[in-house]
Amino acid sequence: MAQGLNLRLLIMERFLLKEHEAQQYSPLNLAFIGDSVYDLVIKTVLIETANRPVNILQKKTSSMVKADFQAAMLDAVYDELTEEEKKIFRRGRNSKPGTKAKNADHKSYLKATGFEAVMGYLYLTDRLERMTELIRLGLERTEDTGARNTTGRRKGTHSTDGQTKRE
Repeated sequence: MAQGLNLRLLIMERFLLKEHEAQQYSPLNLAFIGDSVYDLVIKTVLIETANRPVNILQKKTSSMVKADFQAAMLDAVYDELTEEEKKIFRRGRNSKPGTKAKNADHKSYLKATGFEAVMGYLYLTDRLERMTELIRLGLERTEDTGARNTTGRRKGTHSTDGQTKRE
């Protein structure tokens, strides 16, 4: 894997920002940055998979960053989370966002907030390999990814329980 710049550290350096411990951030602040980082990963996966019209990319992205999908991603990888990551997830899930989900039930919205908090925490602690591994696993294990053939699977197949199925 090619080594590149750490985006977060580059931003910190260029804007003369002080480093903070990730644990000091509220779960909603972790979810706030986690939402953006997760969105960037999904957009990168989609654009690098195929050169598609922007409206198609936007539709696929929207389907993969909505609360219901993030809740399904969390369900797909929950058993893989470390105890530390589960603690961050619970902090995010149990937070009081102060906003309502537009297109998801309250439980899915809170679960998605917890998922985003984990993504934000991993980003702020420079654990990008771990973050992208969880996202990759989630995409592979989530039955309705909205991004078929973006994780190296043969088009038309998916597996959530160890069995290959045809669409």
